[in-house]
Amino acid sequence: MTTSKKSSVQFHSQLDDFKLKNKTLLKNTLLELAQIEDARVGTINYIFCSDEYVLELNKKFLDHDYYTDILSFPMNTDPLEGDIFISVERVKENAATFNTDFTTELFRVIAHGMLHFLGYDDHTEENIRMMREKENEFIRAVREKIE
Repeated sequence: MTTSKKSSVQFHSQLDDFKLKNKTLLKNTLLELAQIEDARVGTINYIFCSDEYVLELNKKFLDHDYYTDILSFPMNTDPLEGDIFISVERVKENAATFNTDFTTELFRVIAHGMLHFLGYDDHTEENIRMMREKENEFIRAVREKIE
C-alpha cells in the first residue's frame, strides 16, 4: 500500500510584530496556482523575517551581499518542496517605492516565490513580464476571494 503525501503550504514568522492574515485563503490560492501549472506540492514553507536575516542567507548561500525581498530555496521539484524567506521590511519599502499598499506587495512576493518553484525566472525582460502577469493573476484571485 502506498501513501500519498498531502500538499502543504505553511507560513512562519520570525517577527513578533508580523501576523499574516488570510492564511487559509492564501494557501488554497497557492495550491490552485500550482495545480494550474500541473505541479504537485509537497511542503512549502514561507518564513517571514527581517532584512538582516535575509541578507545573511543571501551572503551565506548565494554569495550576494545585498538586501532582497525574497529568497527561494527549492529542495525538490516533484513534488515541489522548499523554503521561501521573505523580508517584511523590504516588502514595506518596495510597497512605498512602487506606490502600492503593503498587502498587495506582500501578495506579489508570496506569488513570486511559488512561481520560482514552478520554474519561472526573472532574468530577462520577457521572463519578468510573464512573472508579473502571473503575480497579478494571483493577486486578483486572492482579492476576489477576500471581497
